[in-house]
Amino acid sequence: MWYDFSQRHSRPPPNLASHPSQRNHRFFDSKGPGGVSTPRPALKGDLRVQGGQDLEIVKEHIVQYAHFGYVYCMLLAKGLFNNDAEEEILISGGGDGTIKLWTLDRAAGGAIKDVAVLEAGDESVLAMAFDTTFLYSGRLGGEINIWDLDTRQLVRRVKAHVTDVLTLAVGHGLLFSGGANGYARKFNQRYECLSRWKAHDQLILASSIASHNGRDIYVTGGNDDTVAIWDIGECVKQPQRTSSAGNDQLLESLARLISYRTVSSKAEFAEDCRRGASWLRNLFKRFGADTEMLNTEENRNPIVYARFKGKSSSKEKILFYGHYDVIAADNEQKRWKTDPFDMQGMNGWLYGRGVSDNKGPVLAALFAVADLLSEQKLASDIVFLIEGEEECGSRGFEKSIKRNKDLIGDIDWILLANSYWLNDEFPCLTYGLRGVIHATVYVESNRPDLHSGVDGSHLLDEALKDLVMLLAKLTGPNGNIKIPDFYEPILPITNAENSRYDAISRTLLQRNPELGDAQALTDSLKARWREPSLTIHCFKTSGPANSTIIPHVASAAVSIRLVPDQDVTVVQKALIQYLEGHFAALHSSNTLSINIDHQADPWLGNPDNQIFQTLEEAIMEVWGPIGHHRRGSTPASRGGFKNLTNGLCSPKFPPATSSTLTNGSDHNFQATADHTSDVSEKSQHCFEKAPQKPLYIREGGSIPVIRFLEKEFGAPAAHLPCGQASDSAHLDNERLRLSNLYKSRQIFKKVFRDLPR
Repeated sequence: MWYDFSQRHSRPPPNLASHPSQRNHRFFDSKGPGGVSTPRPALKGDLRVQGGQDLEIVKEHIVQYAHFGYVYCMLLAKGLFNNDAEEEILISGGGDGTIKLWTLDRAAGGAIKDVAVLEAGDESVLAMAFDTTFLYSGRLGGEINIWDLDTRQLVRRVKAHVTDVLTLAVGHGLLFSGGANGYARKFNQRYECLSRWKAHDQLILASSIASHNGRDIYVTGGNDDTVAIWDIGECVKQPQRTSSAGNDQLLESLARLISYRTVSSKAEFAEDCRRGASWLRNLFKRFGADTEMLNTEENRNPIVYARFKGKSSSKEKILFYGHYDVIAADNEQKRWKTDPFDMQGMNGWLYGRGVSDNKGPVLAALFAVADLLSEQKLASDIVFLIEGEEECGSRGFEKSIKRNKDLIGDIDWILLANSYWLNDEFPCLTYGLRGVIHATVYVESNRPDLHSGVDGSHLLDEALKDLVMLLAKLTGPNGNIKIPDFYEPILPITNAENSRYDAISRTLLQRNPELGDAQALTDSLKARWREPSLTIHCFKTSGPANSTIIPHVASAAVSIRLVPDQDVTVVQKALIQYLEGHFAALHSSNTLSINIDHQADPWLGNPDNQIFQTLEEAIMEVWGPIGHHRRGSTPASRGGFKNLTNGLCSPKFPPATSSTLTNGSDHNFQATADHTSDVSEKSQHCFEKAPQKPLYIREGGSIPVIRFLEKEFGAPAAHLPCGQASDSAHLDNERLRLSNLYKSRQIFKKVFRDLPR
């Protein structure tokens, strides 16, 4: 029920004589034997406050059966729907175990309309608390449920008390609960119970977090006629205040985003992932974007959708893709220089999990749009899709994007920044990625694990031997893949592409002569980027891990890296047919099964199109001349033979890898020289005055969504690496150079301004 206080003077006063408490009740006021009614108890004086006003709620303002049970708790929240930060939403919890969300119609005097129902069992909802977009509900039986109101999904169930949860309070990153047995509990953001104490002798009926005279307090009230005030100052970590101007705000926001442990691969960080997504969405809102949380399958982490509207709807629209989830960072061995989730700056670098992959680049792009908005120079719409499952293969991403394609609308260009330079000196643009098929091959017998001394013989078909013989059929000398017609779709290299490889080798050898032979370096890059490869990653067997067991099950993880013009589906079918055919030729009594675990299409962009050329111009303008400091070194031998310890010779020249390319970087030079805005004028190492064109590179890894987005929206994509090769993404001490973050922001700004036509 509700009442419009603006009408309290215009409505007639209620007739108290007709109030239900004054009416004759057909049962309680009925006449008993002898025709006498039970007398009503006399009131002890006038209990109404003197000078008050009696209000009557009209029946049109009463919702019958809002819940199928008592309404135990209600609260108001703002900004949950329609991107209106001031819109109030009523949330109610009832004895039927449901939570309902109601909109308030101001024009109709506050009339309410239910818009969503949250259900998680039949136990009564006795208490609620709200924090940003997370709703906490205390239930009959001692359970606390945590709901993400952006996606309206149940994130976590916590068994908090042995009795009913009667009150909740949230603040300062802590959750407090009070139970029917008088005990209070305190939880951290991962909902681990930090402490438990007897707060009241009986029920804890109410609680609140507040501040009084500069002290943070937790207040509880019980039915033992007491109100208790608890000092929680020692529990509250006061955030450091930083400037909100220019790049300081970018650093402050990045540090906050890093602090969320958005590890998508571990269930214990699910709440941190939701918190990080909600915080990121609110940051987009703060800068003026229209935002939504897009649900993914099976209660996975949501996609943060944000649209910044430009001044012209006819301009070409840009989609920026990124991700907020990260790889796990275990610091139990103290291999990190800092807490991986507490970003710290040291010697010109920012250290923290996700700072380079991919939270730093995402915020650089966001703040670039904010710069254009503040200058009123954002001509076209910029759409952001920031997912939370990239490190787990983008689970649910494709289905969610297809469901929400009307919301996203037409897209003309796609931009992402989810990779790194080839070394630590020269900016790059990535125009190609290999695809991948990950498969697990199983061979299984119908016998149990056996002992080789007791049961081993040539008559026995062993699962592991079958598997080894089968996998040996996949490749020949020099790693040649023997699947029929495997190489047929691959187009020959063009003169333009050869020129790009020559430019890369020439530039890298100028800086690091130890890389040796130019042709060998070029061939190594081609083998890693534009040629397919097959890798056997590991074997697994059943039974105990000792050398006498004949396992009844053996499996191997296999991957095939594909290049453009190879079709993932075709290669997948050919792989299965090839393995099945050779297994049949073994005439083994064992069985073969092949599971395709993951696949991704290869991608090849066009370096000559508009988005790449715009990126190139922006990079040259922002980075300017790049120092060509040459290390004093003797070039490696051009000989192609490597002596081995067994006296034999390998005819292969050692291939260049990411580590050998990074080892040639002069980190000390970069840390001091590249902080300044004047890179060329003041550095004694720089001899070339013309701006350095970015190196156009391809990569051997895979990003599943890039080709999907191109096909889904019919728009070309480009890839801007923001970090350096030594950023240690996915490793300990992940870092991002401060100047790379700032200059990436400038590059994004120029591209978002100049690309739309």
